[in-house]
Amino acid sequence: MKVTCLTFNQFQENTYLLYDDTKECVVIDPGCYEKHEQQQLKNYIEQNNLKVVRLLNTHCHIDHVLGNKFVADTYNVPLEIHKDDLQTLRSVPAYAPVYGFPMYQEILPEAYLKEGDTIKFGNTELQVIFAPGHAPGHVVFYNELKKICIGGDVLFQQSIGRTDLPGGDFDTLIQSIKTKLFTLPDEVTVYPGHGPETTIGYEKKYNPFLR
Repeated sequence: MKVTCLTFNQFQENTYLLYDDTKECVVIDPGCYEKHEQQQLKNYIEQNNLKVVRLLNTHCHIDHVLGNKFVADTYNVPLEIHKDDLQTLRSVPAYAPVYGFPMYQEILPEAYLKEGDTIKFGNTELQVIFAPGHAPGHVVFYNELKKICIGGDVLFQQSIGRTDLPGGDFDTLIQSIKTKLFTLPDEVTVYPGHGPETTIGYEKKYNPFLR
């Protein structure tokens, strides 16, 4: 499995494309809003002969969902989120103009993810892990074979997700990290929603929020 990160919008949000030798691809948290960002995503998919088969959100804050409709419409794939983040998604149109995204187009999920689900594409499988705290319905996606975790805004390099947004809770987030992420092997690479990748072992040792 290959992981490609494209960084979009004013929040410097990491959009991930995961694919394997079959060329089947999942798009996670598309943050592409501007036309040139959408074209960048499209160009990468075309240049690598990828077939988009799933559209997934780790959670539904505005910076992670700006490109949902573009991906869904362009590649004819339904949006999949955790049900507990539906209200988070539904709230986006009300505040999008204030954040400088007046052309945001809403799309609602056609399927829901839950703890323990397996996302299959090509010869690859991702495990869905429920990790709330930053957002009520936050999930992460874990590939055991390659020891890769697409972590959204739960855990960052020497930091954690903010908990001052609606539905956020600091204690819940810390519990999610300790019981859901820190139980993964130390060598697991975490690809976060912002900033550079890190590893579980590194964060156990150096993250000031989790010592």
